[in-house]
Amino acid sequence: MNRRTFHQRLGALAAGVSALGAREGKATPARPQPESNGPFGGGIYIGDRISPEPSDAELDFFKQCGVEFATIWTTIDRSNADYMIRTRKKLESHQIQLLNIGILDLHCDPTIVLALPGVDEKIEQYRQYLGHLHRAGIEYTTYAHMANIKMAPYYQTGQEPNVRGVMSRAFDMEEAKDLPLSHGRVYEDEEIWRSFERFIRAVMPVAERNGVRIGLHPDDPPVPSLGGVARIFRTPEAYDRALEIADSENFGLCFCVGTWAEGGDQLGKTPVEMIRYFGPRGRLFKIHFRNVDAPLPKFRETYVDEGYLDMHEVMRALAETGFNGVIIPDHVPGGALAPGAAYTLGYIRALRDRAYADLDKA
Repeated sequence: MNRRTFHQRLGALAAGVSALGAREGKATPARPQPESNGPFGGGIYIGDRISPEPSDAELDFFKQCGVEFATIWTTIDRSNADYMIRTRKKLESHQIQLLNIGILDLHCDPTIVLALPGVDEKIEQYRQYLGHLHRAGIEYTTYAHMANIKMAPYYQTGQEPNVRGVMSRAFDMEEAKDLPLSHGRVYEDEEIWRSFERFIRAVMPVAERNGVRIGLHPDDPPVPSLGGVARIFRTPEAYDRALEIADSENFGLCFCVGTWAEGGDQLGKTPVEMIRYFGPRGRLFKIHFRNVDAPLPKFRETYVDEGYLDMHEVMRALAETGFNGVIIPDHVPGGALAPGAAYTLGYIRALRDRAYADLDKA
């Protein structure tokens, strides 16, 4: 008898959007088990990004969409345990667990990435932030090492409507190659590697003492250089090098399926191959589960079911390799509270249930 069944086939979600629905109970570990299971107790959990000061209405929306974990991005003024504890308790009152509170001022920060004046002060702020997470009972955070992703033309060159008429992020390398230097000069690969090593070796001992795991997000878009700044985290070999530098069980991947899809064949492994390579080693800490219409040199973000990736195969790989953690939609055309967000969450939940059902039949 299958352990997992569909509790409801169609659920009315926001704005009349219906999606294949919720499984009874929480996920249990799939076969085979990875080397390190993390803090979740086993299985694939559904998460999403939530506002720094969420209203009851917003939390009710996500609860009704089946969200089990939340991730929040906010600013340095909220990098304190009091805010984090208060927010965690509010989410828990709506039956949503808090996965992470990230600090935008310390994430993809050019001072850290380019080793600019003030870098030591920024690193110390990050070390203190890890202590705040520990005091708030938060055991995970995401980090990325890109200097210019917060500068709009280096992240998207425009917006285009998807097949359902919703405006979506678009990127065209032909346009991006003519962009000016984002930080005044060219920064080569080894400069960025040196700044990463300086950062990660300073923060990992603090992360270990505080029981916090750090997941490294790939460079988005995954091109060799953008705006004159090298982008180094775009191959499996680069991730292996980062893991060797960190030399810690508390360091792994925040694997963005959508970013990897953007890169296509040039990245060396498909998203499914990346999951099967890093998953059994217990190095996948969090998954960004999104899709794009085509790989570089030009792509547009899509709903999870309309891109070129077979997302059922991606989910199946996560289940078969025993991924224990949270998957989030990351970017949804139209925004986190739009009808498409509810559609996406329902679709992801159905893919998860189908993948587990297939394992039960095997």
